[in-house]
Amino acid sequence: MRFDTKIAIVVRSDLAVWQKLNVTAFLASAVAGSHPETIGAPYLDGSGVEYLSMFRQPVLVYGASYDELAQIREKAKSRGLDVAVYIDEMFKTGHDMANRETVQAVESADLRLAGLAVHGPKNALDKTLKGLSLHP
Repeated sequence: MRFDTKIAIVVRSDLAVWQKLNVTAFLASAVAGSHPETIGAPYLDGSGVEYLSMFRQPVLVYGASYDELAQIREKAKSRGLDVAVYIDEMFKTGHDMANRETVQAVESADLRLAGLAVHGPKNALDKTLKGLSLHP
C-alpha cells in the first residue's frame, strides 16, 4: 500500500541505545498526537481480546550526526513539514512541563538535538532526508 505522507524519526547516532529508544518513542508519540489520521483501528487477536491502535503506515527510523540533525530541522521547517524535537536536556527531566521548559529556554539555532520526528508529504520528506541511511 502506498501513502501520500511519510513518518520519519531521525536519532543521533552517538546516543546510548536506551536513549535512542526513548527518543524514538517520544517522537513517535508527537506524530500520533498531532495527526490522528495516521492511527489505524484497534487490534483484535483470535480470542477477541482488543489491543491499542498503532500507526497505519510505516515509521522509518534514520541515524544522523548532530550537524545532520540541525540541517534536517532547517530543511523540514523551510518546506513546511511538521517537526517534533527531542533535545539533550530532556534526558534530565521527568515530566512533560519540564520538557517544554527545556525546549523553550533555548533558541532554535542552539538546540542540542538528540532526535527529530518529521511528518508530511512523501516527496518533500524524501528530499529533506536525502542522503541519510536507515538506522542499523
